[in-house]
Amino acid sequence: MIQDIAPLQLNNVYRNKMPSENSYLLAFRENRIFLKAGEEMTYLRYGELKSVCGRESRELPECTYLFSIGTEEYFLADLWENCEIPGFDWHKMFAVRTMRPKEKVLAAATAWHLYGWYRDNRFCGRCGEKLVHSAEMRMLQCPCCSNQVFPKIAPAVIVGVTDGRKILMTKYANREYKRYALIAGFTEIGETAEETVKREVEEEVGLHVKNIRYYKSQPWGFDSNLLLGYFCELEEPEAIHLDKNELSLAEWVDYTEIPDDPEGLSLTREMMLVFREEQKKKQKTIDSPNI
Repeated sequence: MIQDIAPLQLNNVYRNKMPSENSYLLAFRENRIFLKAGEEMTYLRYGELKSVCGRESRELPECTYLFSIGTEEYFLADLWENCEIPGFDWHKMFAVRTMRPKEKVLAAATAWHLYGWYRDNRFCGRCGEKLVHSAEMRMLQCPCCSNQVFPKIAPAVIVGVTDGRKILMTKYANREYKRYALIAGFTEIGETAEETVKREVEEEVGLHVKNIRYYKSQPWGFDSNLLLGYFCELEEPEAIHLDKNELSLAEWVDYTEIPDDPEGLSLTREMMLVFREEQKKKQKTIDSPNI
């Protein structure tokens, strides 16, 4: 999955510091990210930006420390409109999913999560004053009323609904992502994750489930989520009633027809493959029982 970058490790502890010459800079415009694409994606270095600003007689933009991955440090940079640096361009965030290496994809998603938080929390929601960044932690604080604002993380479930050797696979309505997915949805106020599983399945496909089992979690910075993966079983045979506002398709797929996963990023795809491999083992036992 996107966070599986061992032996490298993401260190998200905030530090109040300036970038060094070799620090990576991540910059965003709407739903685009500034990078150099190729066999391996890379980001602008602070030293490169200093050279460009010197040639063009520009002030260096503000840079905010984000995190480190291994020995590399990443900062958020507010680049100017129509920034032109040879080899670099603005790319859709969605396109990052198919890029490599994986640690740079994780950096993009996590930085995007933090970029959205900084962008949307410039003023205090309690009294309206401009927020300032804490020097000690990743937190914005109001100098007037002392309100504290921490990064928003939205819990959501990914649900693998199974029926024997089949799993319920879906496709989203009106989204860029067109491949197979699983039932998914946000946890509501006052609701457990297991209750979210039941509700989302009922709302999106009109089915009832049982034997809800937690599988694994995943940070998903593309949408500011913490994803919680669950498997469950169809309670009894029912017809699918599709919520067409959420989904364009929902169908039962035999484990033998589950496609491979070329990205290796998402909890959704991993759950599909886990189900496929479990069913393969079961079928092998049925075909070759011990005598």
